[in-house]
Amino acid sequence: IGAMLESAKQLGRTRVANKVRFAWWGAEESGLVGSTYYVSSLPAEDLGRIALYLNFDIVASPNFVYFVYDGDDSDAIGAGPGPDGSAAIEKTFEAFYDSRGLPYKGTDLSGRSDYGPFIAAGVPSGGLFSGAEGIKTADEAALWGGVAGVAYDPCFHQACDTYANNNDFALDVNSDAVAYSVLQYAMNTEDVNAVKGKGNFQLVPGNSE
Repeated sequence: IGAMLESAKQLGRTRVANKVRFAWWGAEESGLVGSTYYVSSLPAEDLGRIALYLNFDIVASPNFVYFVYDGDDSDAIGAGPGPDGSAAIEKTFEAFYDSRGLPYKGTDLSGRSDYGPFIAAGVPSGGLFSGAEGIKTADEAALWGGVAGVAYDPCFHQACDTYANNNDFALDVNSDAVAYSVLQYAMNTEDVNAVKGKGNFQLVPGNSE
């Protein structure tokens, strides 16, 4: 939530080419209720205007891995590829981590989180994930640190999942990844849907950053 709120705040300081809608879905754990209702209630014309969907559900697990949703099914694990354009979204996140010299790993675009209703409706989708109840392997611990043989988030769906249950380093990195992707697609979605972006990035007068 915090990473998205900060991205929304900073995006408000820019002149973007595309409309960006931030959403915090209700009742995800009860069957993707909020996101399913949203997608199913949209008129077909409005649904067709959605260039892509970005999902950020769990980005700072205490025993984290930098997972990127596998939009092109290059890992050949689980579900197949996402809707056309999902592979490009995956590459956007990979480019971010490459720019930081950080390792990353694909994770199945299975529909388990709130992107599920969007991919079912044919909307290109992607995003980040730092791990939940899955167990960290020795190879992953060698790359990202942490403890092998322990869940990525030992407090997943438990009372100990409080504001303190974060890895601050992962939160910092993935917050930047959220902002990077949101800003890129706020300006240009050409890699996803072949629609060229309008104009150039411009800062709001008075802002120097």
